[in-house]
Amino acid sequence: MFQPRIPTNPAPTGEVIPVYTPEPLQEPHPGHAPTNCFCRHDASSAPNAVTSRPAVQITPGSVIALVGGGIAVVLVVGVVLVSMLLAVAVTAGSLAVLALVIRSLMNGASKHGR
Repeated sequence: MFQPRIPTNPAPTGEVIPVYTPEPLQEPHPGHAPTNCFCRHDASSAPNAVTSRPAVQITPGSVIALVGGGIAVVLVVGVVLVSMLLAVAVTAGSLAVLALVIRSLMNGASKHGR
């Protein structure tokens, strides 16, 4: 429906490029979940029972790793922000010095011109 229909045009080399026509999707076999899985399942390969274990198990080591990772992220973001602030401060200071130099040059030129 949303695929463009492009006519075949001869290429500059004289070769004709065919139109791409996608193959229709095959329906999954009955009794299977509606997915694009085309494998062969037996009744014996079905999962028996759902366990009551949580999907993510939190251990003391994983908690320490998560805390350490969070601290590392906070430190890196802090260093980046402080360095950007320092860059802005240095730029502002150098522009202020430049403005003073230009003002003194202009004042000196106007005094000598009189």
